[in-house]
Amino acid sequence: MNIHDLAPAVGSTHVAKRKGRGHGSGNGKTGGRGHKGQKARSGGGVRIGFEGGQMPLARRLPKRGFNNIFAKPLDAINVSDLEKFEDGAVVTVKDIVDAGLVSKCKYGVKILGNGELTKKLTVQVNAFSASAKEKIEAAGGKAEVI
Repeated sequence: MNIHDLAPAVGSTHVAKRKGRGHGSGNGKTGGRGHKGQKARSGGGVRIGFEGGQMPLARRLPKRGFNNIFAKPLDAINVSDLEKFEDGAVVTVKDIVDAGLVSKCKYGVKILGNGELTKKLTVQVNAFSASAKEKIEAAGGKAEVI
């Protein structure tokens, strides 16, 4: 096979419609845009969210609170989920992902205090709740923030 023999799969490509090339083409004269009006003009049309001059929904609804666009949300798991690991293990974020406790860990993991822990573990994650730290240390383990 040579490079000039390569071709896309049958049916995967389409020939573009040539608008405004005479009425024999079936798409001549106005080119499928109708007659006059804002949408018939070059560069015509309205911006996203425009409602014809009516006050747009985004401006009608009240603003509440604050949404930090730079926030890096942590994935949360409970202390009871750590029972999966064997006694005396060092549990890192990678171990938690490998065990399937979180599917994707984009920004890190936080351990929350729901449930009980009976095993002595050294847990190395991004954050702990106060009750989770207490429970890990009460079981004889260590809670280390990385």
